[in-house]
Amino acid sequence: MVILLKILLAALASAGILVLSACGQQEIKVDKNVQENKVGSGNSQPAEIKEFDVTAEEVKWELNSEHQIMAYTYGGTVPGEEIRVKEGKTVKINFTNNLKVPTTIHWHGVPVPNEQDGIPGVTQDAVLPGETYTYQFTAENPGTYWYHTHQNGAEMIDKGLYGTFIIEPEQGNPIDKDYTLVLDEWESSKLNREITSYHGDSMAHGGHSSDQEQGMMEHNMDSYDIYTINGKTYDSTSPLKVKKGDKVKLRFVNAGYIVHKMHIPIEYKVTHVDGQEVNAPKDEDGSILEIAPGERFDIEFSADGEDNFTIDNHVSRKAAKDMRIDVVYVDGKTETQSHTEESKEVDLTNLGEYTEGPFSLEDSFDTEYEMDLGAAMSDEGMKMVWTINNEVYPDTKPFEVKKGEKVKVRLVNNSMDDSVHPMHLHGHFFQVLSKDGKPLKGSPIIKDTLNVKPGETYEVAFLADNPGNWLFHCHDLHHASNGMVTAIKYKGFEPSYKDTGKVENQPE
Repeated sequence: MVILLKILLAALASAGILVLSACGQQEIKVDKNVQENKVGSGNSQPAEIKEFDVTAEEVKWELNSEHQIMAYTYGGTVPGEEIRVKEGKTVKINFTNNLKVPTTIHWHGVPVPNEQDGIPGVTQDAVLPGETYTYQFTAENPGTYWYHTHQNGAEMIDKGLYGTFIIEPEQGNPIDKDYTLVLDEWESSKLNREITSYHGDSMAHGGHSSDQEQGMMEHNMDSYDIYTINGKTYDSTSPLKVKKGDKVKLRFVNAGYIVHKMHIPIEYKVTHVDGQEVNAPKDEDGSILEIAPGERFDIEFSADGEDNFTIDNHVSRKAAKDMRIDVVYVDGKTETQSHTEESKEVDLTNLGEYTEGPFSLEDSFDTEYEMDLGAAMSDEGMKMVWTINNEVYPDTKPFEVKKGEKVKVRLVNNSMDDSVHPMHLHGHFFQVLSKDGKPLKGSPIIKDTLNVKPGETYEVAFLADNPGNWLFHCHDLHHASNGMVTAIKYKGFEPSYKDTGKVENQPE
């Protein structure tokens, strides 16, 4: 089943709206995908509601001609069909769970009200099989986002339970081609393993021996031996078609757990990071764009040549050869230009031109916290755990803030296993102030997910402007599910959610 959308307004019913498929990268005409209601009373300006029906279901999905999986999906595809709305629209998503296990939707990067964040045991109960749950919020911040489950995410996202969520600016530069590219990786040895089964009021891991569970706890990332873009390997992927003179936007989303280095062998600009604008973006000449789990990067280029080219993953793993996609000129040359030379990487700390941001290192902050990101063997000595300030969730000490406070957080990666930690903050954007003690040189960098590599230290700052109970965690969900999670709690906030006891909530 796909995302079911309806049209109520007669004008929209007769109008064609140009969108892009998240799955096949093809342009399609949609004239029946939008249901818009107006709500309000009196003389006030009515708000528009854009309504979507989203269904989680298990389907057979082909990664390529040799590998089929039983995927968990939103709407029957990997990734789930792209939800695209205009800035300022109120979005209503009627979510139905047709899986055999409880699940949710989390709106990654979107600063929704706390009760809409989709975190089982924190903002809601996970949605039981056969039940429907409605999310509603206003799409206020234009950008590239994505949605995924936050129930047992390390395994369920691994099975394909994610999609993309695009908020278009009310006014913006015209784009001729707009493509979304979702990066992910898979384990061929586990493609058809049933991960969980649901019995009554409890969750049970189906088919897991203690040895299998131990393997998940200390996950060997080399076991991911199939890499995909939009749920397909290279030989099963359609090329991105452009015409000479087109202005092209590519939205990269990393839905996996591995850092991917994408080589874009032309001149381009990085215009957005995690959906947020880069000030006066510079030209990148064939640079490699490093994208960590949970991160998003938008690039733009002018299709002003005639040579086809290939965007590919420049890492040494054998599977990386499948994470590539061709950009093909319509009526252009048939051959594809080669790009074998080594290229520099995009520097996040010197991206675009300097201008003042919301914060600076000279500011006086109301609250400051340190996050020491570590790894250790558990007390029992049986498995690896990943820690924040030497504790594992739910025993990590929450950060307490008051509404209106300016908050600075220092993140330090001291993990003894030399792993990277893409740290994701829910409900807020933060500004990256410094790396290894040095202030950023270029554009202010506003993000919700920041990759902290071994030995690195970052200082970030955010405004406590969205009351609630929020997670701050590593988006390698193998690390999060084994401890690397903490909470941001607003003083005086009284949550409306109460645990019903009907389901075992697994917030990671």
